[in-house]
Amino acid sequence: MRLLLDVMCGGLTSYLRMCNYDTAYAGDRGLEADDDLLAVARDEGRTVVTRDVELAAHADEAILLESREVDAQLAEVDAAGLDLSPAAEPAFCGRCNGPLVDVDPATSTPAYAPDPSGVETWVCRDCGQYFWRGSHWDRVVATLSEI
Repeated sequence: MRLLLDVMCGGLTSYLRMCNYDTAYAGDRGLEADDDLLAVARDEGRTVVTRDVELAAHADEAILLESREVDAQLAEVDAAGLDLSPAAEPAFCGRCNGPLVDVDPATSTPAYAPDPSGVETWVCRDCGQYFWRGSHWDRVVATLSEI
């Protein structure tokens, strides 16, 4: 499932990407007008995730949320049928939604990233950000396990 989150649901972005949903965020794309957001959703075959009743009514496919808090929104997304299990092999960059690829264990990484010979590491093909299962991953897993 491909998703497009409006600006009211941006807190869900990294969670959904970590569950391997192709998740575009309207704020990252400068989509403010409903017509622009709906056009992108149609053109890219994305389900709109929003708290805006009118926007949801005009979308081809939408998940309408009521809550403002991220934890409650995650519960609503779960109730809508999305599997909120963290990915065994992450596919999408948490920062830009670009594709992730494995980092060769013999490759050197930036100072902020772990040595890939000891920790499974991925890099985004689009923005170059490195990812691994560290404390942030653990917090996301803990949050999702409470849903």
